[in-house]
Amino acid sequence: MSQKFPKDFGVHDILDLILCDVDYLITCSNDLAIIQNGAVAILKGRIYDLGDSEEIKARYRARETLSLKGYILMPGLINAHVHAPMSLFRGLADDLPLEVWLSEVIFPTESKWVKKETVYLGSLLSFCEMILSGVTCFCDGYFFEEEVVRAAVEVGIRGIAGQGILDFPTPDAPSSDRMFERAERFLSSTHSEMVRPSLFCHALYTCSAATVKRTKELCQAYGALFQIHLAETEWERSKVLELTGKSPVEFLEDLALLDENTLCVHGVWLSDEDLNILNDRGTGLVHCLESNLKLASGVANLPLWLERGLKVGIGTDGPASNNNLDVLGEMGMVAKLHKGFRRDPTLCSAWEVLKLGTILGARAIGLGEEIGSLEVGKRADCIALSISEPHAIPLYNPISHIVYSAKASDVKYVWIDGKPIVRDGRLVSLNLEEMLKEARRISQEIGKRRESV
Repeated sequence: MSQKFPKDFGVHDILDLILCDVDYLITCSNDLAIIQNGAVAILKGRIYDLGDSEEIKARYRARETLSLKGYILMPGLINAHVHAPMSLFRGLADDLPLEVWLSEVIFPTESKWVKKETVYLGSLLSFCEMILSGVTCFCDGYFFEEEVVRAAVEVGIRGIAGQGILDFPTPDAPSSDRMFERAERFLSSTHSEMVRPSLFCHALYTCSAATVKRTKELCQAYGALFQIHLAETEWERSKVLELTGKSPVEFLEDLALLDENTLCVHGVWLSDEDLNILNDRGTGLVHCLESNLKLASGVANLPLWLERGLKVGIGTDGPASNNNLDVLGEMGMVAKLHKGFRRDPTLCSAWEVLKLGTILGARAIGLGEEIGSLEVGKRADCIALSISEPHAIPLYNPISHIVYSAKASDVKYVWIDGKPIVRDGRLVSLNLEEMLKEARRISQEIGKRRESV
């Protein structure tokens, strides 16, 4: 057994769970291991051992043993950037430029409808969608993030919750001078084992230099991740250049805000020098391809990011600008679009993209030591995809299948921290129908109010 496993676990006669007889066990570890007829042994929320199924079954006993013949078992997917509560705004305003979409629709709607109860409900809706499609960890940024944490804990999903920061009044901080008091209270009072607190500065065009500096200082004081939208549009880059004489990345560098605990989202308009700075600082980047396409922000140079070895993850962005939270679908789009856009079929290989959705995404958000791959000692966050449907036959290469053929509906089992969250394609503990009924009711009210304006 690996020495990475906690010493206090010792040797146990009976484990919690053995997942065995797996057609393909995809570890997403550095050695690219694919184990046919594999098995994973789980104890106290961590992976105790893994390997050949017959050997694991002979070596251990468990309280539950589940045969996964006809499945791929792999790490849970990482959605490295999302605004979970915004599921209630899905489809509210499409086919608009980002600036118009934000200023004329989203911000005004948020001022009326973003409350504790709607943030909680929207988060529940998003987490159900994500978990049912194989996402076991999220990185969020919004308002009333205590409610995001509450919803995440109720559903059982792992994540990072970023309290939103802007220079003007927000739904949970009507007085901007109380914003940092509110942010610090969130950082100091969030103690969930599954969800880590964070702060999220919206962008350089909505947050001043003083605001982003103070936010980063708070994050450093509490050991929290600092998040920010960065270089999403050509307009944003031009605006920052006009005001400061520097690119958005150079501006953050001058403010000493870039390090391994900073996460920059989008990065569509980054220069070679910008990438060098981010790489030197170990700063994470999140690629949100479908949202960038839908808002016509452009196409980030992901192949160059990968070539430079940057810390990169995949995010769906919010369900109001995507309009789904399907990371499997996002991965397929990432793999194919960059090939066509740059006319090179070797770019963004299936293996590279699978890592973006798992281990690389985990590293980008600062959780690579705990999740993102199936390795002894890591948290037991894993998903099982059925390979018995017509679109999975024949199956020559399981990694290519995951990226190019698999569907969200193929996810039949999900375990987070070793606990079953989805069985046979159904959520184990949440009353999905009641939650969907309430979400429909609220969305109808939002729609009626907008129509009357």
